[in-house]
Amino acid sequence: MGRAGVASHSRRNGDSSTRRPEAEKFVQLLTPQGELRMHPEHTIEVPPTELRGLYEDMAKARAVDAEGILLQRQGELGLWPSLLGQEAAQIGSGRALADDDHVFPSYRDHGVALCRGMDPADLLALFRGVSHGGWDPAEHNFHLYTLVIGSQTLHATGYAMGLAKDGADSAVIVYFGDGATSQGDVSEAFNFAALHEAPVVFFCQNNQWAISEPTEKQTRVPIHQRAAGFGFPGVRVDGNDVLACLAVTRWALERARKGQGPTLIEAFTYRMGAHTTSDDPTRYRNAAEVDEWRAKDPIARLKALLTSQGWADEAYFADVDDRCRQATRAVRERVRAMSVPDPKVMFRHSYADGHALVDEELAQFTAYTAAFDSEGC
Repeated sequence: MGRAGVASHSRRNGDSSTRRPEAEKFVQLLTPQGELRMHPEHTIEVPPTELRGLYEDMAKARAVDAEGILLQRQGELGLWPSLLGQEAAQIGSGRALADDDHVFPSYRDHGVALCRGMDPADLLALFRGVSHGGWDPAEHNFHLYTLVIGSQTLHATGYAMGLAKDGADSAVIVYFGDGATSQGDVSEAFNFAALHEAPVVFFCQNNQWAISEPTEKQTRVPIHQRAAGFGFPGVRVDGNDVLACLAVTRWALERARKGQGPTLIEAFTYRMGAHTTSDDPTRYRNAAEVDEWRAKDPIARLKALLTSQGWADEAYFADVDDRCRQATRAVRERVRAMSVPDPKVMFRHSYADGHALVDEELAQFTAYTAAFDSEGC
């Protein structure tokens, strides 16, 4: 097993002290230097073609994410939550899924969305404010982004219980962050899933910051250990290791499909950017912490493996970068061309057969907006 080796760090700017808790063992198959290592319980054989596919997926996810930040800064999006640094956790787990599995995301899981075949423009449209949810969940078995922290764990558990009652040979995975584990919804979901042996994988991306609140102010024990209290397995994995995330998630999903109940995976990773584009992380964490995690970059370590083994060369990496640029350029053009919907459409789908109160609210809203039109605004 590998050791987390995570330095801690001053958790508030201006504090030169460091916090180095006892290193916690976790599953690691690819070191930050790009070296393969064995694990006694979780092994995986990934051919070079699949390794290159994982690299391309992570590179595309990072490119789409960077485009989202640029578009927001240029006034094209209202907000954007970055996944920078969490590509391995999302791509590794996302590629472990079968086509008939179901995903319940939070609001930062753009890499998983791409793995499921989602159009990145649909993700950007949501944050542009021109869609009401953004996509049909049934099209890719990828449910809607959830902004209410932790509530998707209950949705996923209930859906998984339904799948089990239907006799479906599929599983559910739900994504949430370390901050969500402080919500009661998550504990309730753990309990229901355990009692009913629901075929669900709880995938916690512990990026160590719930906005500005560090993990050590949320829990006294590593997050994956909470599963034991509910009666199901919990595993901590190197969240910057795409191979470990792939292997452990495959194992957990297979347990679920066999009727062996839920699993909690804690992907120990780091949010390299801001919580969202409205956040300034320099106000609560220092540069040394970020530099330390930059050395564990998930894409760089897979690139190092591909290079050292002769499975890819600089021409290949340049081609991947070029394809990513072309793809994001096309997405940018589509986003800028998106039409603004009539605001009154928000009143049309609250009730299937209409409602007198909604009609009254629509009339008030119509009169309110008409006042601006009459003033030439």
